[in-house]
This record gives sequence, structure tokens and C-alpha cells, in this order.
Amino acid sequence: MKHLVSTDWLEENLEKVRIFDGSWHLPSSNRNVLDEFNSAHIKNSTFFDIDKHSDQKSKIPHMLPEKNYWEKIMSEFGIKNSDHVVIYDNSDVISSCRVWYTFLYFNHDPNLISVLDGGFKKWLKEKKITTKNIKKFEKSSYLAHENTALVLNKDQIIANINNKSFELVDARGRKRFLGVQPEDRKELRSGNIEGSKNIPFTELINSNDRTFKKKEELISIFEKNKIDPNKNIAFTCGSGITACVLGLTNSIISGKKPVVYDGSWAEYGIK
Repeated sequence: MKHLVSTDWLEENLEKVRIFDGSWHLPSSNRNVLDEFNSAHIKNSTFFDIDKHSDQKSKIPHMLPEKNYWEKIMSEFGIKNSDHVVIYDNSDVISSCRVWYTFLYFNHDPNLISVLDGGFKKWLKEKKITTKNIKKFEKSSYLAHENTALVLNKDQIIANINNKSFELVDARGRKRFLGVQPEDRKELRSGNIEGSKNIPFTELINSNDRTFKKKEELISIFEKNKIDPNKNIAFTCGSGITACVLGLTNSIISGKKPVVYDGSWAEYGIK
């Protein structure tokens, strides 16, 4: 799998790939990602709204959408099953990993899904060209298949507390994981899922340019936390987004597709 592509690589291949801006921020940030996209984005990019393109019937935020909806929206975007899709964001390479995982879940070729290492911030820092123009693409006939083995529900998480069939790793910050920092959502209690381990996703990213750390460093971080990437692992977080940063990391290390608890603490932590 070509998990990550560099800014230089994308600059050279702008006309050969399909590009999504998957930026997302917490509501408390008061940022409008669509306005930001319309102001400046990488050439040929299509905006991907994580909240909109999710299960609108669920009370849990940005849960995976239904297959029929995914096929419909990808076809409207003009995405073909043979397209190499590159995803970036302006949110510290967080939400782009969630979009990457969603493509994997719907069975897009894993060799044809990549995250832009360093994201839009690195692109801007390097003074690479941006545009306000929004390119229109011809509609396609996209076909999806659900990889249900890549997603876990609450019942499976509860069952695992006793049967320990997989290791559960939480991507939230240490204070949230330990329950000493309250959750942003008032309906959620503080704490973590019984038996889970904690690797804050920020430990996997270089703070200077928001690129992923080298593979050897990522392996060392997993080893330090006594997590074997070759064993059965699932990932969780606040609402299923930063869990995908751990998922991508695990995939870089082991080549395995990530398993994510989609509801995460937004579901499990309801009071």
C-alpha cells in the first residue's frame, strides 16, 4: 500500500490522481472548512465533508455511511474504482486518515488510496500553488463493497472486555484517556474503555511539519507501549477520527488494514 505521498510527489502527479480535501475541525473551533476550501485548495481537489457524508440516521457523529450512499456520492464526484485517490486536510493530518479509512472500508484498492504527508499546512509552507477554481468531473458509476471486518460496534467492544480477542488502543490525549480532562460533549462521561491502552495520535506525528514519523520510530512507539502490530488490534478515540491515525500507522508498520470502533467514546462514553 502507498499509504503516504509527499508534497513533491503530489505536485508532480496532480493530473494523474483524484484529490480530496477532507479537512474537519471540532465544532468548538468555529472554523468553516468549506469556506476555507473555497478560499484556497490544491488544484483539482474536491471537498469531502466528513459530517455530511456520514450516517445521517445515527445520533453518533460521523459514523460510516451506507453503501448505497457511498456509491452515489462517489459517482457524483466522478470517482472511478481505478482512480488513485489522495486525501489531504488542514487539520494536522487527522481527518484525512478518516477519509482514507472510509475508502478502505468500501473496498477501494488499498494500493490506490494515499494520505498527503504533512497535509495542506506543509503544502502552503513550501509555497506550492493553490487555487480558488473548483474543477468539475464527469459522473461515474462507482461500485462499493463493505469490508465489515474493519469496523466494530459497541457490543463487540463490551464482549472483548472479558474475552480479550483483540487489543484496543485509544488515540485520545493522555488526560482525556485518564479521565482528568472533561470531554467537549456534555453528554459524555470522562475515562476510557476497560482494558484499553493509550497512544495519543500526536506522538506519531512530527510537530514541525505534521508529517508521520519514520517507520522505525513508529515501530518503537508501538513496542514501548507493548503493542504488537501483527496481533489483532482495534483502534478507538473520541469519535472515530483520530483512531484512523493509529490505524494508518499500524498499516504502515504491518501492512494490515485497520479495524476501528466506529462509535468510539462518543458512543461508549454516553452517560
